[in-house]
Amino acid sequence: MIRGALAAAVTPLRDGGAALDDDALGPLADFYAAAGVDGVLALGTTGEGILLSIPERKLAAERYLEAADGRFAVAVHCGAQTTADTVALAAHAAEKGADAVAVIGPPYYAFDGEALAEHFAAAARACEPTPFYLYEFAARTGYAVPAEVIDRLRENAPNLRGLKVSDQPWERFEPYLIDGLDIFVGPEILIHRGLERGAVGAVSGLAAGFPERVAALVREPSAEEAERLGALRAEVQRFPFQAALKRVLAARGVPVGEDVRAPLRGLSEEERAELDRRLPGWLA
Repeated sequence: MIRGALAAAVTPLRDGGAALDDDALGPLADFYAAAGVDGVLALGTTGEGILLSIPERKLAAERYLEAADGRFAVAVHCGAQTTADTVALAAHAAEKGADAVAVIGPPYYAFDGEALAEHFAAAARACEPTPFYLYEFAARTGYAVPAEVIDRLRENAPNLRGLKVSDQPWERFEPYLIDGLDIFVGPEILIHRGLERGAVGAVSGLAAGFPERVAALVREPSAEEAERLGALRAEVQRFPFQAALKRVLAARGVPVGEDVRAPLRGLSEEERAELDRRLPGWLA
């Protein structure tokens, strides 16, 4: 059963973002293990999963599981544009030994409750009995998953364990604190408040580059530290987020390049210089 602090891990890429960088995954996993996280979410928003091909996503999931080597839990994000691709990814993650599968709703179309419920149920069946989590992030999908969809899924998917919720502010997050489901907090600024109200942990994009800070907050919740991490998140998000986190990791000794998958973009020379100026303060 997954609890605690999970890093929404980056996906190391090379060749200008065109290919996976297998050589960087081992050192990256070592870094997360040393930082004391309880797990990683692979191939989520921070991990550029939606931009990778299905074969690439399968290969990256396998590499993450190999690199983790049982030192921390690995949840694999398997959300895709179509139900068929989502099912294929979920089944593969379960087959390869993932500790959990997470699925975000497909973007672009305006799906009704019935369509969403069938989509999520198909993904949950594909990975059963591996624990299944909904990934709620209205800013990325364009819609919030309705409560009735979650109710239907609880009836039809016995492996539904909970949700990772990245919505903010608090008024949009709070409705997803559902009794009987394990809720993970996405926005760092809400971690303290979410844990106070029964959330079981956090899945943090900021933890991709600053895992020890998020792990410490989850273990010793503090409103002040949640505010500080929220401010740090806002600072990092002034830059192209995935590329910025990869530069942070490189500065911390992890051999991860800044390469990202287009249409995400890398850092400009001016942004690199500014990030490098700010980094010592971020790490202090």
